[in-house]
Amino acid sequence: MLTFSLGAERFGLDALAVQEIVRAVAIAALPEAPPIVEGVINVRGRIMPVLDIRRRFGLPPVALHPDQHLIVARAGARPVALRVDRAVDLMEVDPRAIESPGAAPGAKYLAGIVRLPDGLLVIHDLENFLSPEEGRETDVALTRGVDGGGPPRRGKRG
Repeated sequence: MLTFSLGAERFGLDALAVQEIVRAVAIAALPEAPPIVEGVINVRGRIMPVLDIRRRFGLPPVALHPDQHLIVARAGARPVALRVDRAVDLMEVDPRAIESPGAAPGAKYLAGIVRLPDGLLVIHDLENFLSPEEGRETDVALTRGVDGGGPPRRGKRG
């Protein structure tokens, strides 16, 4: 598992879904994208949506800061970036230790929860993070282009 933080909360992703971790960069607006898409970034010539994890789980928004990280990963077949406060560590998790998220808020977006000696690790399910409708809306917005096809600039969906 790759662990990362959002405020005081600790989360995890299956490390096999993670491609790389990069420092936060300006996020270009993506008109007509669903609210879960914060915008887009260019990673070595590849335009990819930045998903707003905070919005999905009802956490307060935080301004973009250069100390943050972007986790480039695969959400199903789609490359995405997740803006997080900090990518923390790689850790081994025994699959038998992963509990069902039950009725936790946002449970349909979670793969499970692990109890650790120092707290909980909430594991994201990137396969289901975007609903089919959000995926289609994102594809349409990406097809129409970023800011009319110009160079990426700082922007924010609201």
